[in-house]
Amino acid sequence: MKNLILLAALSALPPRPAAAFCGFFVAKADAQLFNKASQVVLVRDGDRTAITMGNDYRGEPKEFAIVVPVPVVLKREQINVGDQALVARLDAFTSPRLVEYHDEDPCSVQKLSLMAARGMAQSAARGEGGGRARAKALGVTIEASYTVGEYDILILGAKDSMGLETWLREQGYKLPRGASAALGPYLKQKLKFFVAKVNLAEHAKTGSSTLRPIQFAYEDPRFMLPIRLGMLNADGPQDLMVYALTKNGRVETVNYRTVKMPTGTDIPLHVRDQFGDFYRATFARLWEKEGRKAVVTEHFWDMGWCDPCAADPLSAEELRKLGVWWLADDQGGGRPARGRRFMVGGAVPVKVTRLHVRYDAEHFPEDLVFQETADTQNYQGRFVMHTPWTGAASCDAAKAYPKARREREELWAKNLAELTGWELAGIRSKMSLDGPLPTAPQWYEKIFR
Repeated sequence: MKNLILLAALSALPPRPAAAFCGFFVAKADAQLFNKASQVVLVRDGDRTAITMGNDYRGEPKEFAIVVPVPVVLKREQINVGDQALVARLDAFTSPRLVEYHDEDPCSVQKLSLMAARGMAQSAARGEGGGRARAKALGVTIEASYTVGEYDILILGAKDSMGLETWLREQGYKLPRGASAALGPYLKQKLKFFVAKVNLAEHAKTGSSTLRPIQFAYEDPRFMLPIRLGMLNADGPQDLMVYALTKNGRVETVNYRTVKMPTGTDIPLHVRDQFGDFYRATFARLWEKEGRKAVVTEHFWDMGWCDPCAADPLSAEELRKLGVWWLADDQGGGRPARGRRFMVGGAVPVKVTRLHVRYDAEHFPEDLVFQETADTQNYQGRFVMHTPWTGAASCDAAKAYPKARREREELWAKNLAELTGWELAGIRSKMSLDGPLPTAPQWYEKIFR
């Protein structure tokens, strides 16, 4: 990554089908659907915060560097290198999803349903030597330096933003234009700067071509996430997925409007084959309607279970590795038998809120400030499609089914147009709604076909 970044970007990959209770789970809208999407896990209780910055950086390790404002000088013990697989697990568990139901037999009283992630590679030791003298001359203080896993980490203080920018440039960081102006507000708040780049020798020892997430924990009354530095080298809006883990209630932003993604909406069956395009269009449509200034809630649920589930809940051990310090050994999610409701041992004292932010400098001039609310009502972004019943017309209800199905399909076409902004005429054509009304097969057609 040749410019200063706040968070690492994700590449777009197609959704993968899986199975879930009470229908067919068809697809999920995970972070991989979005280009330049960053992922952050925020664990918060009281004044304590633990952050995991998901990392899907694919370039040369020597080109990777991040600068993040932090409220305190972090000790070595407050910094860790995490597991990207846990971020991916949390992303899958909270992803909006498409589920499939089968229309019931009109002649039966029973309903059948199946649900189914350039700093030059200099060591921190170099910063300890001549770097300190030069830093002091520029008003920059190296408060602490550590090597954690494959990262060399500095905690910096500064008197002014120009001095900090100059020092960072001299140390090999390629800063985008406007860096000094962006750094200034954080200095006024008396924040420090968490600076990390890759130690090539330590990275080689890992035997991995990817970089693991960086984690750090601290205490501060401010529940916030800095995003403004990440806009400096952006060539357009960026997507950010925030997975907030708290004890009690749903998390929302204080300084921006928080809205919920539509849920439970019935949509046409053909969306199964274009769910990625559908969800991207639906999110963009909502984002535009909200003036490009809103934060979108895509999921809120107890971490112990869900219905339907796009992935298994995380275990207590996995949650602790993400920073949930208050869990006892016997608490947490699990992996229930397939076909059963996800409720392993009941609720656990961990709630997960998934927030999706699409931001740019014009519409998000401030960093994200959060609060934990008293809202405990479960919610998930979920879209529903219905596979038609194809049985024989052996009763009056079955004979009336094709007409009733067509009326529902007309409604689903309108739903799809409203959600995505796609043209209704094109949707109706794809659904063959202008053709003759289908009829249910006669009982004998099943025999002599």
